[in-house]
Amino acid sequence: MRRSLKFKSYRTIGIAMLLALMLTVPFGMSSVWADSASDEGAVSDTGTIGEISEEVQLEEDMAEVPEVDEDYITHSEKARVLSVVERTPAPEEQITLEQTVQLEILTGKFKGQITETINVLSGNSIYELPVSEGDKVMVHIEEYPDSGDYVVYVSDYVRDTYIYWLGGFFLLCVLAIGGMQGLKTIVTLGITMTLVYKVLLPALLAGYSPILITVGIAIVINIVTYLVISGFQRKSYAAIIGASLGVIIAGVLAYTVGSMVRLTGLSGEEAGMLLYIPQGTVFNFKELMFSGILLGALGAVMDVAMSISSAIDEVHRANPLLKSKALFAAGMTVGKDIMGTMSNTLILAYTGSSIPLLLIFMAYDTPLARIINLDLIATEIVRSLAGTIGLVLTIPITAVIAVGMKGK
Repeated sequence: MRRSLKFKSYRTIGIAMLLALMLTVPFGMSSVWADSASDEGAVSDTGTIGEISEEVQLEEDMAEVPEVDEDYITHSEKARVLSVVERTPAPEEQITLEQTVQLEILTGKFKGQITETINVLSGNSIYELPVSEGDKVMVHIEEYPDSGDYVVYVSDYVRDTYIYWLGGFFLLCVLAIGGMQGLKTIVTLGITMTLVYKVLLPALLAGYSPILITVGIAIVINIVTYLVISGFQRKSYAAIIGASLGVIIAGVLAYTVGSMVRLTGLSGEEAGMLLYIPQGTVFNFKELMFSGILLGALGAVMDVAMSISSAIDEVHRANPLLKSKALFAAGMTVGKDIMGTMSNTLILAYTGSSIPLLLIFMAYDTPLARIINLDLIATEIVRSLAGTIGLVLTIPITAVIAVGMKGK
C-alpha cells in the first residue's frame, strides 16, 4: 500500500512538472523580450555606419542597372523532361554545353502544358544541372499576367519522391521491429518535429531569446518523449531530470567557453544570409549558435539518461533488496559502457559534416594553430566538447536521481 501511494505521488509530481514547464516557458520568453530587444538595438547601432555605406553603394550600383519590368508572379513547380537537344557552343561563348529542353509541367497552374527552355552548362559542377530525357526536375516559372506569357528555368532535380520512400521504409522498420513501442517512437518523433518547426523556429524568427526558448523546448521534448515512451514511472522522472540537467550543463559550458574565445556565430554561410531575410529580424547570432548546440546534444543526452534510469530500474526489480550503493554501481557500469560509444557518436557526427573543409586544410598543409583558431573550427570544437561533457555528466546525475527515487 505504501509503495502504491509513493508511486502515485511520483506520478503527481511528474504531471505537475509538465504543466508548470508548459505554463512558465511562454511567460519566461515574454519576460526577456525587452532585454533581447535592447541588446539587438545595441548591435544594430554599432553597425549604422557600415549599413549607411552599404546603402549608398547599393544606390550607386542600381543607378547603373537598366530598369527591369518586375510585374510578374513566380511559381516553383515539378516538370518532366520529354526531350533534350544538345549543342556544343563555339569557344568564344565560354560555355561547355547548351541543352534545349522540352518539358511537361506536372503541377500547379500550368499543369499539362508543354514548353521549352535553354539549360546552359558552364563547366562548373557546383552550379550546373545537366538533365536527360525522363528526368523529373523542379522549374522556376515567371508568369507575366498582363501578357499571359511565362518563362521557365530548370532550377533543381526532383528529390522528394525518393526521400518519401526512404521515410516510409524508416517508419516500416520502426513499426516492424518495435511494435507498440515503435508506434510510440513515431508519435514522439512527430511531436518533436512539430515543436521544432511550429514553435521553436517561429519563435526565433519573431525575435525571442534563442537560449531561453531552446531550453524550454528541450525540456518539453524531454518530458513528452519519456512519458509517451515509458509512461508515468519513476524511471521516466529520473530520466527527465537527468537529461534536462545534462543539456543545461552543455549549454552553460558552450556559452561560457564560447564567450571567452569570442565565437561570433557567423561562421556559417547560412547565418550571414539571415541578415537579409524579409522579416527584418535582428538576431543574436551567438545565442543562435548555442541554441544549435543545445539541440545537437539533446538526442544523445536523452538516450543516455533513459539507458541509465532504465538499467537501474530493471536491476531494482530483479533484486529489490539491493542497497543504494549497489544500484548506483550498476548504473555507473552501464553508463561507462555507453559513454565511449555515445561520445564517439557526437564527435563523429560533427566531424563528418566538416570532412570537405578538413580535406582543404590537409591539401594546403594548414598549420594546426591556424586551424584551431578559425571561428568555424573553434565553433565545432566547442560544440563537440560541450555536448560530450554534458553527455558524460548525465550518467552520474541520472544514476543518483534514479537511485534516490527508489527510496533505498
